[in-house]
Amino acid sequence: MGYQGLCRELAASGPGTFDDLDSTGARSVLRRFSDAWFAAAKRRNAGDGSARFPRRRRRLVPVRWYHGTFRIDGRRVRIPAGKGRPSLWVRLARQLPYPVEQVRSITLLSEGGHLFLDVTAEVPIATYPPGEEPDPARVAGVDLGIIHPFAVAGPDGEGLLVSGRAIRAEHRMHLADTKARRRAVARRAPGRV
Repeated sequence: MGYQGLCRELAASGPGTFDDLDSTGARSVLRRFSDAWFAAAKRRNAGDGSARFPRRRRRLVPVRWYHGTFRIDGRRVRIPAGKGRPSLWVRLARQLPYPVEQVRSITLLSEGGHLFLDVTAEVPIATYPPGEEPDPARVAGVDLGIIHPFAVAGPDGEGLLVSGRAIRAEHRMHLADTKARRRAVARRAPGRV
């Protein structure tokens, strides 16, 4: 069943099917599930035996709301909930870098035990006065990497390298510290009787 069929099932099942989610949020979950299912089916048909279909139940799935379904008030975002449920107010850690009228969608997601609000905005295309446009003959290559988040190389041998070694070292230290704390707690845990 495709996305449209899933939306028809959602409409027929009535309110409360997705608990506190409104219909826009529920359709967002259905869209992600449908896209993941068809991508896995396509990979399997191409012979990729490692492709897995999405599990039916996941605790935390990214949910998207489009322009007109949410409200931004300073550093607070009001997200609608299901019928008869109070709206969810999310407090932002910092001010949005875009004017409110440019925001087109928001996505609420959870990564590493933290909630994030991904904001998509429509940014106007840059225009330049005559004679001040960028030179189309100048080219720069950008390489996104693992050790170094990105490197940029210009035509005259100029370059920019952002090192990610400090980020990786901090992550490894945090991981080692977490493992050590878990081992210490496990030793003190009561055994089975």
